[in-house]
Amino acid sequence: METNQLDRASLQILEALQADARLSTQALADKVGLSATPVWRRVKELEDRGVIRGQVVLVDREKIGLSILVLANVSLVRHSEGAVEQFEQLVSTRREIIECHAITGEADYVIKVVAADMKAYDLFLQQHIFKLPGVASVRSNVVLREVKYETALPVG
Repeated sequence: METNQLDRASLQILEALQADARLSTQALADKVGLSATPVWRRVKELEDRGVIRGQVVLVDREKIGLSILVLANVSLVRHSEGAVEQFEQLVSTRREIIECHAITGEADYVIKVVAADMKAYDLFLQQHIFKLPGVASVRSNVVLREVKYETALPVG
């Protein structure tokens, strides 16, 4: 199911759930102007098709002691065998890395890393990233303040 195949009601359901995933089926039905049973079926279909991948709670990172947010550009050694696999395996196991994107340009990846402080970030780099033989360089950009942080996608 591609987004352009979703009808108006399904898009409204997605919009409402992105704003508040805790909505009951009845409350969601009231918001989109349908009865509860068709809304439940639509949500189930959106889940089955992978349009809705899950529901999460957004946690304020600073309130749990993760005051540093870093966007790091990582470049790999091109001729190093297994470098991509090793790096992506590390990314999948490290909870400090909350996002990873393969990118075009000077770097191969950009990772979003959270840490308690700069010392913790440095330790993370030394113990994990720099130990990978395929990592050629890391350019870290410390976030001073988040100007916009949204998780909802523009569906409607």
